Amino acid sequence: MRLLLDQNLSPRLLSALADLYPGSTHVREVGLQAADDDAVWRYAAEHSFAIVSKDADFHERSFRLGHPPKVIWVRRGNCSTDEIAAILQDHHAEIVVFERDEEGSFLALG
Repeated sequence: MRLLLDQNLSPRLLSALADLYPGSTHVREVGLQAADDDAVWRYAAEHSFAIVSKDADFHERSFRLGHPPKVIWVRRGNCSTDEIAAILQDHHAEIVVFERDEEGSFLALG
């Protein structure tokens, strides 16, 4: 699964996650650092990314619109980049199952 990391996550996550999620990127890397949620959603859908965000807006959007793209909602308040990396690493098997799930639109991790 290729991840598109939202603005509220550090681009440093890309190097920490490269082995598990090759081809992933950050919104800054693709010129979407100031884009609204609609633009990020469209980009992710058009380029086969799952959006990873701490923002509940994408979670809510996935309820209304379904997928693609799929949404991984990291339900953590203030936490370090290392903690986010650990969550995405520790839940890799669950994320792979989620990717293959034809009905699932979002996955909440915490």
